Amino acid sequence: MLITRKALELLSSRALKILITTKSDIVIRDADLLLKTPSAVMITITTLDPSLAKKLEPGAPPPQSRLRAIKTLSKAGIPVGARIDPVIPGINDDPRMLEELVHRIKENGGKHIVASTYKARPDNLSRMMNSFPEYSKYWRRLYIEEGVRLHGYRYLRKKQREHLLRPIIDASVSLGLTVATCREGLGPQFFRAPSCDGTHLIRYHPAKKSM
Repeated sequence: MLITRKALELLSSRALKILITTKSDIVIRDADLLLKTPSAVMITITTLDPSLAKKLEPGAPPPQSRLRAIKTLSKAGIPVGARIDPVIPGINDDPRMLEELVHRIKENGGKHIVASTYKARPDNLSRMMNSFPEYSKYWRRLYIEEGVRLHGYRYLRKKQREHLLRPIIDASVSLGLTVATCREGLGPQFFRAPSCDGTHLIRYHPAKKSM
């Protein structure tokens, strides 16, 4: 077992750049290896509400555990950020809650935020409607009746996506974080970072200075 750790051992032994994107706080177990090579970590946190998080991401660690992971990695000297992805209409789109989430990420040492809206496909939209039947008609209107088809997915209309993501962008910029949206096709005001996924964080890694 420990496949991820064994892979990191191999990569770090060759001083290769590593970017980990995860929902799990188990990444802190491998901080010693990440410190040996240029690396960064992006941790997904979709909400601060533990009961909602459990329903959205069954089996994943609660939000507080993920925030603690960000803090632990940051204190260890590993650049870390967070993905607020996806933002789902009616579920985790409250502007005040999104702003609070950005603040908590910053407080715990996060340097970069990635934000994206929910993109619907028939299979995942069906699962979402089964989990949240009270939103079925709402999502059907937003995505099926009024949405646009892009890259094999049903997207919200552009103005709706801008509206959902604006609180994250504004809060991040005000706190001095880099922030970007991925696969949204929005203007430059929604892309305030050298990279979307967080690869630009790797250059801050102390290991890179010695290479």
